[in-house]
Amino acid sequence: MTGKGGTGKTTVAGALALALAADGRRTLVVEVEGRQGLAQLFDTPPLPYQERRIAVAPGGGEVRALAVDVEEALLDYLDMFYRLGGAGRALQRLGAVDFATTIAPGLRDVLLTGKVKEAVTRTTRTGDRTRAYDAVVLDAPPTGRIARFLNVTAETAKLAKVGPIKTQSEGVSAILRSPMTAVHVVTLLEEMPVQETADAAAELAGLGLPVGAVIVNGTRPPLLSGRVTQAEIRRGLVAAGLPADRTTVAGLAAEAGAYRTRLALESRLRDELTGLGHLMLELPLLPDGIDLSGLYSLAASLTKQGVVAP
Repeated sequence: MTGKGGTGKTTVAGALALALAADGRRTLVVEVEGRQGLAQLFDTPPLPYQERRIAVAPGGGEVRALAVDVEEALLDYLDMFYRLGGAGRALQRLGAVDFATTIAPGLRDVLLTGKVKEAVTRTTRTGDRTRAYDAVVLDAPPTGRIARFLNVTAETAKLAKVGPIKTQSEGVSAILRSPMTAVHVVTLLEEMPVQETADAAAELAGLGLPVGAVIVNGTRPPLLSGRVTQAEIRRGLVAAGLPADRTTVAGLAAEAGAYRTRLALESRLRDELTGLGHLMLELPLLPDGIDLSGLYSLAASLTKQGVVAP
């Protein structure tokens, strides 16, 4: 899940995780930017570097969440491939972990996406090779950084000729470019978010990364249809027992004109998004803001539009 800052991508990621967990399924929603946005969204304590149940979905499903810490991910990596164990913790105390991710900034994104890939491919221990999760939702960086973030593993795989880093990078890159993955873009019906959505979709497609749905957040039903004359406004005010003087009527007429202009802009922007050729979903504006109840409401809206787990 990506989107321009301020479009509500974390909220939509949480709602999507709930929708995909409906009817007894199990989903994981992952945060990689260190903001603890998911904890605030689901009204839970800050997330640790371990998967924790944060919600029960309609029908008895389960949503778990994970905040990926880059240092912990590197220690996992060192233990997995080099069996360092406690020696890795010693490196952390000496500052070597921070040093490594600073001199090789691409390594940070490889570690973050690698942790997500591990959750995607993990199986249960029942022997039937069933996936641990029906779906994994990644609250990814915004549109301005999403292509570089998701493509860094492919670039690292080219640079590393042999060894665990190459193996890890190739494995993550293969998952990201497989039918298992879709990059959904959250936007608003505003010019800058729509432009960034179009740019991100084109850049992702150019890198072979699969674009999923464009999700228009914060939509509202139109309050007016057609023009409203000053005479109609005056009659409505009189019928409601409100002041109907010339200044009031003229002011309301000006506001109605500005609103029609806004509706025309939203219609044009919606057409631009439709023209991108991707599945388009819409989520309503919640007048009272986002709380846990509102999150379930958004999840229900996604379900009504056909969003289900694979």
